[in-house]
Amino acid sequence: MSSIEAILEKNSKLLDAKNIKPLFEKLDSLPLLDCEFSLKKAVEVRGDIGSFDREVLEEFAKELKPWRKGPFSLFDIYIDSEWDSSIKYSLIEEFLDIEDKDVADVGCNNGYYMFQMLKKNPKSIIGFDPSALFKLQFELLNRYIKSDIKYELLGIQDLPLYPKKFDLIVSLGVIYHRIDPIGAIKSLAKSLKKDGEIIVDTIYIDGDLEMALVPKNSYAKMSNVYFVPTINAFKNMLQKGGFRTIELIAKKETNSDEQRKTCWVEGNSLEDFLDSSGNLTIEGYEKPKRAYFRCRR
Repeated sequence: MSSIEAILEKNSKLLDAKNIKPLFEKLDSLPLLDCEFSLKKAVEVRGDIGSFDREVLEEFAKELKPWRKGPFSLFDIYIDSEWDSSIKYSLIEEFLDIEDKDVADVGCNNGYYMFQMLKKNPKSIIGFDPSALFKLQFELLNRYIKSDIKYELLGIQDLPLYPKKFDLIVSLGVIYHRIDPIGAIKSLAKSLKKDGEIIVDTIYIDGDLEMALVPKNSYAKMSNVYFVPTINAFKNMLQKGGFRTIELIAKKETNSDEQRKTCWVEGNSLEDFLDSSGNLTIEGYEKPKRAYFRCRR
């Protein structure tokens, strides 16, 4: 058995967890319905559905909370996710030259960006994320969308072992959660074809110096944010990770239009991560803003 097969086998056992396996079994019993899908702000599945089937689908979708990425409209069941991911997608869409190309989404969550990229006619799309819950959300949606997207329960650290290389890798909301960010960037670079590109983002702090904030305990209540660099520092990380062409394509401050509480998430959201002024994180750091880069090997 190869190394990647061993990892896949190990990660597939996540699907046998007591709280997940029954949900996959229930997924298989959901009604199969004639439908079509469209790609607007929300990924929309439309078709005729009876009141009983609609109730069954809505109840099942609610069992899969929290829905972090979206929105989705599943037979008029509007899944209003914590993040309005259409905002982030609109920032990168014009840079997705992927027709007839092999594409990966690393840290793909429930597949919102992958579904949106279908309208650009890629040759293939593979998503990578080790979360069994997010895979379950994806499988619910793809049961009706019926795309050829493949979802692997693998993380960014597993990419160099994967037997396929890509023309473009999208990796959003991942690098600043890695203890070894340059190592993570190298994993992306090693998984590209010659002249392949990545689109990647980071939370950043202001300043011209090539430096990074290392939060003491947490950043915006996220204990797994290990660094928040300046833009120049992140460019250096990308260069050290193996990229020769680095282009800043967008910057945006995170606000309540993009991230907020809805009935489809549980717990805290952006409003709880900021202080009373709304200008700093609860820990006193600069509030979250993100920079997006397109890079080529």
